[in-house]
Amino acid sequence: MREGQLLMIGGGLLLGTIGVFVEEAAQDSATTVWFRCVFGLAALLLWGAARGRLGELFRLRGRPLVAVIAVGALTVLNWGLFFAAIPRCSIAVSTVVFHVQPFWLMAMGAFWLRERVDRAQWLAAAVALCGLALATGIADDAFGATAGGRASELPGYVSGVLMCLLGSISYAAASFIAKVEADRAGSFALSAGQCVVGALVLLPWPLMHGWPAWGAAWGWLAGLGVLHTGLAYVVLYAGMARLGTGRIAVLQFVYPGTAVLVDWLVYGRALGPAQLAGVGLIAAALWTLRRRG
Repeated sequence: MREGQLLMIGGGLLLGTIGVFVEEAAQDSATTVWFRCVFGLAALLLWGAARGRLGELFRLRGRPLVAVIAVGALTVLNWGLFFAAIPRCSIAVSTVVFHVQPFWLMAMGAFWLRERVDRAQWLAAAVALCGLALATGIADDAFGATAGGRASELPGYVSGVLMCLLGSISYAAASFIAKVEADRAGSFALSAGQCVVGALVLLPWPLMHGWPAWGAAWGWLAGLGVLHTGLAYVVLYAGMARLGTGRIAVLQFVYPGTAVLVDWLVYGRALGPAQLAGVGLIAAALWTLRRRG
């Protein structure tokens, strides 16, 4: 259990730096996702060859193969929905709504796996969600403190929220399948599979809209694939296989909490008192989970 928690925390910390690579690459979202899948797949194949795990891909049959394809499709879907929602209902609102997915995940575990999710785990997830809401600055937006006015005044706000809700369900479903099928399919096959699906589905986009100019952007995109896809998802899926859905749900808040801190440290986007309080709530929820472990 402790190893699983450490793996998920490490994966969440790594994913929390993804915004720096996306901003520095400065590409449209579909192109960025496609390069993430391609470079991630290349890194995973090299790692799999070095560790002698390529056979996991070729041995996929029946239920494990379906699981790998499903996780890949659901992952690409939630990425696409999240990116599409941001201009409609702002980064803060999109992030908060999207991260209701731990509640879907715990509900799936309780319903299909008959896992016992105790009151403390539900409370820890709720506290972490409240902390995330504060950390992303949604409280300031709700009181009209942002320069651009309230997010609810943006065109397409309702459709953006619905996209995030659907994306959160697809994200939770991908995490649930990965947790259930990790032993049969393997964390390597699950990680590589989602890259294959993304690379194939999004291939027409760069072919129609062109490739990035040669330069630093390619380095950032390569890092996005190697670190945030190749490495991060192997670590996360390996951690999920060792934990119950209740612990997985709360530990997934490491990612957005880290992203808020990285945004402040790298780009100087200072956190206000409410945002710092939110980060504190996330840390408290994670500490409670650790003590119970």
